[in-house]
Amino acid sequence: MRAIVIEEPGGPEVLRLRERPDPRPGPGEVLVDVRVAGVNFMDTAIRARGAVEVPGMEGAGVVAEVGPDVRGFAPGDRVAWMTLDHGSYATRAVLPASTLVAIPDGVSDETAAALVLQGLSAHHFATVSHPTRPGEVVLVHAAAGGVGLLLVQLAKARGATVVGLVSREEKVEVVRAAGADHVLVSTGGAFAGPVLELTGGVHAVFDGAGGSTFEASLRVLRRHGTLVYYGPLIDEVPTVRMSELPRSVRVTYSSVEDHVSGPGELEAHAGELFGMVERGELAVRIGGRYPLAEAARAHADLGSRATTGKLLLVT
Repeated sequence: MRAIVIEEPGGPEVLRLRERPDPRPGPGEVLVDVRVAGVNFMDTAIRARGAVEVPGMEGAGVVAEVGPDVRGFAPGDRVAWMTLDHGSYATRAVLPASTLVAIPDGVSDETAAALVLQGLSAHHFATVSHPTRPGEVVLVHAAAGGVGLLLVQLAKARGATVVGLVSREEKVEVVRAAGADHVLVSTGGAFAGPVLELTGGVHAVFDGAGGSTFEASLRVLRRHGTLVYYGPLIDEVPTVRMSELPRSVRVTYSSVEDHVSGPGELEAHAGELFGMVERGELAVRIGGRYPLAEAARAHADLGSRATTGKLLLVT
């Protein structure tokens, strides 16, 4: 098999294609032939730290072999996965059966690979971290990114007015096409004034942009508003004293693994997203497809902030 290997921490150039022995599944594990692997900002942070050998937290493929005690999956099944153990930047991967979900016939491998981590993250933020309700006004940072575009659609589907923030003018139409009611171009914390002028304050901010936006995100909340923060690997979050927070607001750090921690939660939440795709209620924008060998280029492009939607590695 072939895999992208991190041999030392650093920039995109440390991602190298290597030949490795074919793995075999153990008890409770499944060997999959990877067709598509998702590329995420978390992968770039892990690469910079040299924290894992083979990166990649999500993907889609076909079951090649099942280990002892595995039920519900068989060779030939199309599956997608989300794993905290990484290893998806490869032509084959061994995964715990508990991290797999079956892909319905009406959903492509690319769409499934784009939904298991970023889609479940967006679903968690909009349904649990801040259960978005009809009539609310919400602000979505990095609205042209993989999570951002899904958040825009999920918040609109739940009846909210959506304000999207993008870093470049050329991303505006992409976010409008996803359903955003307003799109503002801004970097750093300069968005607070325009957002307050437009809305008078928002019910929720979904902020994955990093520590540079944290304080401004708090400023645009109305009373009892919620800051859903999910960007700690992009930038440092400032330490905040409770007494320094605006009155009567909520701040939550949302982690997708808490959304799928119980039995059946992965299947239920992924099934809801897959169903929305099949009914035409949710669209996944693929912003770039790269051969596995060009993982370094995918990381460089993602880091440039010039991309929109989901970036994928195709084996």
